[in-house]
Amino acid sequence: MSRIGKKPIPIPDKVQVTIDGSEVTVKGPKGELRQKFSPAMIIKQEAGQLVVERPTDQRQHRALHGLTRALLANMVTGVSKGFERVLVIEGVGYRAEMDGSKLVMHLGYSHSIPVEPPPNVQFEVEERGRIVRIRGIDKQVVGQLAADIRKLRPPEPYKGKGVRYEDEKIRRKAGKTGKAG
Repeated sequence: MSRIGKKPIPIPDKVQVTIDGSEVTVKGPKGELRQKFSPAMIIKQEAGQLVVERPTDQRQHRALHGLTRALLANMVTGVSKGFERVLVIEGVGYRAEMDGSKLVMHLGYSHSIPVEPPPNVQFEVEERGRIVRIRGIDKQVVGQLAADIRKLRPPEPYKGKGVRYEDEKIRRKAGKTGKAG
């Protein structure tokens, strides 16, 4: 039995879950998420909890069991608390600024790079353009957007310049050594 798949998902008070066959809609104070799941998975709502069951012990059903439960848990967490990714910008002249709801990145190129937020995602810039917070209700969208922004100028190993995650450690390399004699 899947350890993750068999754990029930508690539903907070302000969250409503609607199950329509293989499509699940979750509404909460932060917004609404809707997703279709595999019709083989059995999703039930009982006693203020969501329970995911699988029909057989086939390999495919075992894999879908944990995945379905994790995606449902992320939907419930997203509409109740939301998700956040923090990016840190390091380097002389590297910064971010807001232009309305759009994020504008200055990363040492000859041009600035505008980043348009998808629906239900907000940007916030702090500390003179050095810290960017990405907030949203869909964990997949927030994580992918953070990865795309990091990809614009990944951190380099010699000086550590670039865009990195807040909890990311950059492995630094020693530069060239001086002439030895």
